Amino acid sequence: MTYDDVTAEAEKLCLTSLGGFHPMAQDQAPEGCQTLILLGPKEPAFWPYFQRSDEFLDGRPDPLDRWSTRILGSLAETLEATALLPFGGPPYLPFYSWALKTNRTYMSPIKLLVHDQSGLFVSFRGALGFNERIEIPSSVGKSPCQECDAPCRSACPVDAFRDGNYDSLRCKTHIAGADAQDCKNLGCAARRACPISQTFGRLPDQSQFHMKAFLI
Repeated sequence: MTYDDVTAEAEKLCLTSLGGFHPMAQDQAPEGCQTLILLGPKEPAFWPYFQRSDEFLDGRPDPLDRWSTRILGSLAETLEATALLPFGGPPYLPFYSWALKTNRTYMSPIKLLVHDQSGLFVSFRGALGFNERIEIPSSVGKSPCQECDAPCRSACPVDAFRDGNYDSLRCKTHIAGADAQDCKNLGCAARRACPISQTFGRLPDQSQFHMKAFLI
């Protein structure tokens, strides 16, 4: 099994590998796990693919989480791995710290995670744990924020990220208000301001879905 093998199987399901690492005892990986690979949407194909799924069409709550559970479970079975999900708690698995260990995801100036290819639009649908050591491709190991003017700091219309702390109530109040069509329809202004996010290919319909779920 290689990292490319995992990526190839994931991309059949419109997911992609976002990096991986070899966990230590303190990383809270499953017992016996020697390699952990994080997975997220492969844009822009992901959203149309998800919209055709039973979970999206059945009208029941939490369609994306239910889809992720099914798809990650199937992928894990194919690859003889363990499916790990970022929801379903508490307690929750430490996806934030796992992401940082990949050397492809970093803490941005507004404390949200930023990925070297998806920017502030990075999202993790799950991870796969393997009881074998899979070599992880080397990464630059340098945050894309180091050479960025950080437009994310000032893009939020209500300054919800001031002082480096995220004011979720301020954010929700704005999105629920009558003057928030830009954020509600296109997605978080701070995330969209990231230069990498702007080339990532996430569709507006997907951002609308996430913003609606955020308000529930």
